[in-house]
Amino acid sequence: MLSVPRKKYKCIVCGRVFPEGQGIVIEYGGLLLTFHSNRCASKFFRELLERVPPDELKDYVKRLVSEYNERLEAFRKLRSKKI
Repeated sequence: MLSVPRKKYKCIVCGRVFPEGQGIVIEYGGLLLTFHSNRCASKFFRELLERVPPDELKDYVKRLVSEYNERLEAFRKLRSKKI
């Protein structure tokens, strides 16, 4: 049986190499962001948020938080008991 060689990625935070299908791989604006684990991704995005001036991201963050709150509220209504 022939095995197909799997693509390998290198984590941009810790430097570990991991095969396709593991880790977190994000293509964004022509950049390939590769993370070995959710911990590496969290570290990267935490630093990114600390470095980007709040006035540039604040509106996007507010909108996204609002969208998630709406989803959670809709989910809560669906799960509530109906009498």
